[in-house]
Amino acid sequence: MKTFCGRANPTTGAMEWLEEDENYDYHQEIARSRYADMLHDKDRNVKYYQGIRAAVSRVKERGEKAIVLDIGTGTGLLSMMAASAGADFCYAIEVFKPMANAAVKIVEKNGFSDKIKVINKHSTEVTVGPDGDMQCRANILVTELFDTELIGEGALPTYEHAHKHLVQEGCEAVPHRATVYVQLVESKRMWSWNKLFPVHVEAEDGEKIIVSPSEMENCPGVPSVCDIQLNQMPSNDFTVLSDVVTMFSVDFSKPVKSASTYYRVQLQPVKSGKAQIVLSWWDIDMDPSGKINCTMAPYWVKPTSALQWRDHWMQCVYFLPNEESVFQGENVYLTAYRDEYSVWYKLQKAREEENKADVHVESPVCRCQAHLLWNRPRIGELNDQNRTCQYIKSLMKVLKTDSVCLCISDGSLLPVLAHYLGAKQVFTLENSAVSCSVMGKISVLLGEPFFTTSLLPWHNLYFWYARTAVTMHLASDVTVLPQSASLHVMIVEFQDLWRIRSPCGTCEGFDVQTMDDMIKNSLNYRESREAEPHPLWEYPCKSLSDPQEVLMFDFRRTVPQHCLSAEGSLNLLRSGKSHGAVLWMEYHLTADTSISTGLMQISNDKGNCEWNPHCKQAVYFFSSVIESETLTDLPSAVMYAINFNPKTGEITMDFKLL
Repeated sequence: MKTFCGRANPTTGAMEWLEEDENYDYHQEIARSRYADMLHDKDRNVKYYQGIRAAVSRVKERGEKAIVLDIGTGTGLLSMMAASAGADFCYAIEVFKPMANAAVKIVEKNGFSDKIKVINKHSTEVTVGPDGDMQCRANILVTELFDTELIGEGALPTYEHAHKHLVQEGCEAVPHRATVYVQLVESKRMWSWNKLFPVHVEAEDGEKIIVSPSEMENCPGVPSVCDIQLNQMPSNDFTVLSDVVTMFSVDFSKPVKSASTYYRVQLQPVKSGKAQIVLSWWDIDMDPSGKINCTMAPYWVKPTSALQWRDHWMQCVYFLPNEESVFQGENVYLTAYRDEYSVWYKLQKAREEENKADVHVESPVCRCQAHLLWNRPRIGELNDQNRTCQYIKSLMKVLKTDSVCLCISDGSLLPVLAHYLGAKQVFTLENSAVSCSVMGKISVLLGEPFFTTSLLPWHNLYFWYARTAVTMHLASDVTVLPQSASLHVMIVEFQDLWRIRSPCGTCEGFDVQTMDDMIKNSLNYRESREAEPHPLWEYPCKSLSDPQEVLMFDFRRTVPQHCLSAEGSLNLLRSGKSHGAVLWMEYHLTADTSISTGLMQISNDKGNCEWNPHCKQAVYFFSSVIESETLTDLPSAVMYAINFNPKTGEITMDFKLL
């Protein structure tokens, strides 16, 4: 059975109807899942296994049968650990039907069908009793329901229900407890993801300053947590203002309450500065004594321990509603508010706190609309002074006193810059059907380009299609900025990112090949032949080839009718595993000024790469990663074939290792 799905093409802007298989959404879910990442998380798996063994032993020592409830079983891994550790029976709950089916196969393949019952339900629908899903309540509760924020996947209401209806009072829990830690910092870089900084423009009639409206300046932003790989944030990009302190903890072996609440800690700043950011992470103790601990702490907190790379759990960046000046030694109060699924923070001066009654603060909501239009990397991009200077320099070269400008980009500062730099008239067209009839002939067409609908680097070629659509309104000698764009490619070896696409085979001695096959099947459905977006500043890699320009797009001309194609090879200059190709766009504002959305520089002889931190780059994983092939000979080059179809706006690619 096929289904027609409507979608707006992000490159051409056209509304398209595509015929999709009825299982398309399911394959998307599996192909883009983080199951492989979790199975590759050695630290997580070992600690869970140790904690489960210890819990089963404690129950057995009391002379009881060990009955395990595993909520969100996924592959069935934790239930198999429990059965292997001597549990008498395990109830493994999985709400996602394809995953539950896979768990049944994996459990059977590993010989635990008589010890593990997979239940394809939400845990809140599970029944207990002679005719129920579970014969009796469990005395060991095992779960892995956590996200980077700890509670974002609904862990609290799930635990609350389980304690009321599915487990015995005084049950063992793995993990036993979770603890959330916070640290107050000042960081211009991270703050630039949340607030728009003033832009200084040197015009002929003096300096002009673009400032954000007070609504945005006083807006707390969007409530969603900013989760990043904090281990890739250089120490010189933030200033620590407080020690690491415990914000709150949750004991999973006792009844859990999910109702909204708050926690407050007193901080004594170790340095004076502007408190802007709360950095946060958590750890879990797998046993009551805390000897079996799995932590998300960043590199500066535990500098002596080897860091386990993982992408399913990272660290949190919370933006305070406004920056607050704090002074070394002068106490302040940090309050964490939470509901069932999210956490937010407020900082108060100690002297103010003494005079104010406790007031519950609602979850922050964006009131200025800017945080809804621009995501955090985009706000950071608009605050990039070097980038803005490149645009100003290019505008000064092309603008005249009689210039009539049209800007095609979403939420761009270019129209204001063009106005301040002396353009006669400036119009802006933002992803909506605005009439061009009032404009007259356009002498300068501007774009960053940036569009909110873009996911992959070349989706911003929408600028080219818009430029083609407004051709009749352009003067014959129109200046287009940027005048062209180019697509670049480079072969890389990833330090860790390859793990999200690599099969696992066995995990802690258990055969999970069924899961590997399931992911591979969904990838082969479509995704394995496509590039996917990743912010590579968070994922270290080294270049194995030089970067190479493969396609050029001339914005001074309209979109051509014929395809643009490139074939060639990339010589591998450094030894390493060729995990994939990275692709990005460069925009040539003028003949001598370009902006890269990808590679900024190769920083040393080892090939370590620095990437544009405001953009996602396209990553095409090679089949040798997806299929975990062992190459007998290291390739010396990679052949590529890349094609741009102007009718669909799509770029297809194929790579072969030689």
